[in-house]
Amino acid sequence: MPYDLIELFFFAYRDFVGDPDRILADYGFGRAHHRVLHFVQRRPGMTIAELLDILQITKQSLNRVLKELVETGFVEQRPGTRDKRQRKLHATEAGRELAIRLAELQARRIGRALEAAGPETAPIITRYLAGLIDPAARRSVMAHLAGST
Repeated sequence: MPYDLIELFFFAYRDFVGDPDRILADYGFGRAHHRVLHFVQRRPGMTIAELLDILQITKQSLNRVLKELVETGFVEQRPGTRDKRQRKLHATEAGRELAIRLAELQARRIGRALEAAGPETAPIITRYLAGLIDPAARRSVMAHLAGST
């Protein structure tokens, strides 16, 4: 058993999300809010169905979090241009600022780790992390990443 790697992964995840957690707590938000805000900010105009597919959560869970983000002015919903029943999600200016602030914290942590490992290890680390994703979802995740540049 690779217990050392399992434990390192737990500790790395704890610290990776810990920096944003402290900021999110000031708003009364949690990790679910962070994930929604991150993807809405990265993909302006995505639909609720697309977000549900990415997050792999129930519609009920998303509705609660999304309602809070909309009510507090971090996300807005706009009707689709072709189908007015469709709701397109956009981060507001405040939402973009918060999402970027959180991403910068995590980017610095990743940057320090890559610097320590050697920047040439990034493709190896990418393949390793992709290998941790369920094979049924891996292709769509990698396609999402390719479209996010």
